Amino acid sequence: MRRALPCLLTLGLTLAVAPALADAIDGVWCAPTDGRVLRIAGADITTPGGARVLGFYGRHDGAYTVPEGETGAGGQVMLRLRGEDLLQVLEPGGMPLVWHRCAPAALSS
Repeated sequence: MRRALPCLLTLGLTLAVAPALADAIDGVWCAPTDGRVLRIAGADITTPGGARVLGFYGRHDGAYTVPEGETGAGGQVMLRLRGEDLLQVLEPGGMPLVWHRCAPAALSS
């Protein structure tokens, strides 16, 4: 039992500080074909065009109004989490596309 206690404590501390699996829309998302990136941090959204906007935020869905100067300006982009690494994006006048969480290399751009 004396040997088991330090192992259990180490395991408990490791699990306590390990990052949780993503189950929220927050994160950096990459378009499937053209390299666009969408960043979501609560209601703070950085659009694929680089504009920072405040949008609607729900843990698994969201929306924002496309800012002036970007394609579809004034329209709504609807967002819905479809799994830990999949985000359905519906842009004004378009068909829904499934974006994926960006690979770590894309996070620095």
